[in-house]
Amino acid sequence: MLPEYLYRAATVREFDRLASEQYGVPSATLMQRAGEATFRLLCLRWPRARAIAIVCGPGNNGGDGYVLARLARDAGLFPWVLTLGEPDAVKGDAALMRDAARASGVMDEPFVADMLADSDVIVDALLGTGLERPVTGVWREAIEAINGSGRPVLAIDIPSGLSADTGAVLGAAVRADTTLTFVALKAGLFTARGREHAGEIYFDDLSVPAEVHAEVAPAAQRITRTSLRDLLRRRARDAHKGSFGRVLAIGGAPGMPGAVRLCGEAAYRCGAGMVTLATHPGHAAVVNAARPELMAYPVASVAALKPLLARATVVALGPGLGRGAWGKRLFSAALAAKRPLVIDADGLFFFLAPSRRHRSDWVLTPHAGEAARLLGCSVEEIERDRFAAVRAISDKYGGVCVLKGAGTLVAAHGDPRVYLCDGGNPGMASGGMGDVLTGVIAALRAQGLSPVDAARLGVWVHASAGDLAATSGGEIGVLASDLLVRLREVLNGVVT
Repeated sequence: MLPEYLYRAATVREFDRLASEQYGVPSATLMQRAGEATFRLLCLRWPRARAIAIVCGPGNNGGDGYVLARLARDAGLFPWVLTLGEPDAVKGDAALMRDAARASGVMDEPFVADMLADSDVIVDALLGTGLERPVTGVWREAIEAINGSGRPVLAIDIPSGLSADTGAVLGAAVRADTTLTFVALKAGLFTARGREHAGEIYFDDLSVPAEVHAEVAPAAQRITRTSLRDLLRRRARDAHKGSFGRVLAIGGAPGMPGAVRLCGEAAYRCGAGMVTLATHPGHAAVVNAARPELMAYPVASVAALKPLLARATVVALGPGLGRGAWGKRLFSAALAAKRPLVIDADGLFFFLAPSRRHRSDWVLTPHAGEAARLLGCSVEEIERDRFAAVRAISDKYGGVCVLKGAGTLVAAHGDPRVYLCDGGNPGMASGGMGDVLTGVIAALRAQGLSPVDAARLGVWVHASAGDLAATSGGEIGVLASDLLVRLREVLNGVVT
């Protein structure tokens, strides 16, 4: 089981220093343990592998690779080390491990791409977590050769070329099948491009004393089932529908009735007592017939919307709202009503205005493109550092921001913590998934959860339901509506 907390690379290096200076664990011992842990994992994941190509850089990551090579040689396997960088650059503990590997009979020579072809497994011990600038030249060529080899890849600590802090690819990055990371989890492994490049993630603390973590705040916290316990309690026997709030979902412009219906049904599946849809008069009856529990009202004007707003506990604003005059009028009326809000999709399109918007009771749920509009920057800048982006949005607009994507992030204004959801799968990259998430979060808000608790529980329930939906038949072809029944199953699994 992976730890909950995620850290930046500089913090993990500080942990290494503290382990050595305050707890008497020499850095060479940590390197030896890292190599041993990598060898154990290699044997576990590829028990029939005999020929092991280990690509080593001149730093400590390469030192881990040399330990692995020596252990593989001692076990009767056939390792060889391919090196990049000047030989004189290998110093300290890494040099000691290189010399020990050579003494055991391990061959090392300069990197040649053709020498990868004879391997059963490639081990990436090239760059490690200290990389801060784009990979170029022979380093990039080596990474591209590893990726093009067709061989399984085990990355030591982090895939080379991946930012340990942000998950951005710095020019080029190794695509690993498996990554074994040490001492503490690196934040970049779990968001942006990190999830794709890291493959399956394993962790070993190298027996570093847990006390070294005590004085340093993590960069983020993974959202886990354990961390969500006690947010929702089992319902009292005398409960009634009024006990669990009323969600008003506003949306469903002409041609888009499905979005608001998905939002509304998701809110019901996650426990809202009553769900009302304010939708375009052209299809209110159709939406109501498809799911009779939903109360779908035909709303042609702000006057027709106001009584619905007055009764709402929380408003879900945006699914299928459209970008025309009808949607704009309803959006403005919803903001003026001062009800707690969950804003998504076309609601975020109308969100920008000359006057500054800042409230504590809303949850904004942008994807990267919408986040770029909210911050006035490019999508590339958002993906370059998603942690900075989610914090910037919550600071600028208040409330809570849910930055959707691979490794969805949650941040609340005034709260230094960032929460990360590492669940979900690529099958969820389909229309309507955001509408479902909006309904989930709105239902949890209606039941009394704070904006940040509703957001972190909501994204975890949504992702877990998506993963369950993908177990029957695979990821391709998963529909947003496939999550609806699964939502109930997942949410009840964390009720105490």
